[in-house]
Amino acid sequence: MKATPAASGRRRLLDHSLLVLGSGALATALAVLTLGPGVSSASSHREAPLIAGDPRADNTDVYAFTSPDKSDTVTLLANWIPFEEPNGGPNFYAFGEDLRYNIKIDNTGDGNADVTYTWRFKNQTRDAANQFLYNTGQVTTLDDPDLNFRQVYDLIETCRGKSKVLLSNVPAAPSRVGPASMPNYASLRAQAVRSLPGGGKAFAGQAEDPFFADLRVFDLLYGGDLSERGQDTLAGYNVNSVALQIPKTRLALNNNASRNPVVGIWSTTDRKGVQVSDSRNKRGDQWKQVSRLGNPLVNEVVVPLQYKDAFNTLNPSQDRTVQPVVDKVLDPILPKLIQKVYGVPAPPAPRNDLVEIYLTGICKACGPIKADLNAHRLNRDANPRKIVPAEELRLNMAVPPAANPNRYGVLAGDLAGFPNGRRLTDDVIDISLQAVEGAAQTGQLVAALADGDKVDANEVPFGTSFPYLALPHTKSVNSGPSGMTTSKEKSAASLGGVGAALMVAAGWRMRRRARA
Repeated sequence: MKATPAASGRRRLLDHSLLVLGSGALATALAVLTLGPGVSSASSHREAPLIAGDPRADNTDVYAFTSPDKSDTVTLLANWIPFEEPNGGPNFYAFGEDLRYNIKIDNTGDGNADVTYTWRFKNQTRDAANQFLYNTGQVTTLDDPDLNFRQVYDLIETCRGKSKVLLSNVPAAPSRVGPASMPNYASLRAQAVRSLPGGGKAFAGQAEDPFFADLRVFDLLYGGDLSERGQDTLAGYNVNSVALQIPKTRLALNNNASRNPVVGIWSTTDRKGVQVSDSRNKRGDQWKQVSRLGNPLVNEVVVPLQYKDAFNTLNPSQDRTVQPVVDKVLDPILPKLIQKVYGVPAPPAPRNDLVEIYLTGICKACGPIKADLNAHRLNRDANPRKIVPAEELRLNMAVPPAANPNRYGVLAGDLAGFPNGRRLTDDVIDISLQAVEGAAQTGQLVAALADGDKVDANEVPFGTSFPYLALPHTKSVNSGPSGMTTSKEKSAASLGGVGAALMVAAGWRMRRRARA
């Protein structure tokens, strides 16, 4: 197949070594990359077709930022299991024993992990034969005998092919059953924060879902009616989280964060075998990547349906070889939908500004966004010939934390925010919407979409110290984040209780008559 001049130009823009696959070669590659039937391969809140049946493997969000209260460290967070209803007993929510949960760091720009942190979880049940409860009394410590089910984990650090165990058999914070079972959950969470050898901290356990957004945007952009915006779809739900606070020198190329401040971050989930549909079943003995997440919303709104599951099996070093996905960065679908529904003109392709944001990092020599921010080319010791376009969440660790973070991040001049890493408070829905409409290139917000989804902050405040995540919710999502019921609902509940009591009493009287 002969490449057109326009296509050749795009390939030169991305990388001189970009491999363009013909339709037959692409089909062969996808057949190799896509796992067998029944495998869950997705991330970011159920966004790929196969994820719905396997939430334990579903990586929902990744965050990376310079720690605001300890600026010589970076905090890395990754979440799994979307839409955890707080009252999800009796089994509640557990990490998968047959899964590996990873946070990966690329400090050279070649799309491969130079540092990897891996969590492996094990279940421990005190009494499985005579109990059905998660806990049999009030739980006040992580080793409380009343905690019937708990998980412990090993944390492994792999650098340049060499692995070492940083923590072994460390308890994770349990699911928050409720105030009667866990009257001081903040104390339990604090006990789950552990110090790492050589500096840093680690945490694993349940947390409030920090992602805030009105996901009804997927209903054809609110059906063309912007008055429908403003409901935080994730409010009230929890997730399972892992978190690290790591000295910058541990992550930087050659351990020198001054010369080499840029790192790329993503997380993955691995499972043994390829024909697995449930976290409790194990088949095969080879680890396969089934979930991947770097920048938010990439696989949700950039990657076409046909390639979503295959994309989640790829290593970032392979991204540039799947031309149909690269093409959707250069000529994205979302602006065309916005133009169709709201009449806002789509910026012309090729979108070289989005190539910077998602694939190369932002630098003056990288594309039309004239700023040196977070491209691996800014690392002095990186070999420019080995740097490749790769979808990673890139962070310049030299940018200090903002005294007053702006939810719009870099678009508002706050260089410590998304897309330079991602803080918990960054409004990634509104930022991404503006970026896809060209705001990163023009330096001006698109006025017609300035309000975004009208969900500008999380429903509860975040913490001021590691792990920064808010405590898990305990109130039923069905009654709203506040847990308040209406007077009508209370009356109905009261009447229902009275009715039940009358039915019990009537039944008791009927039994007495029968005996007589």
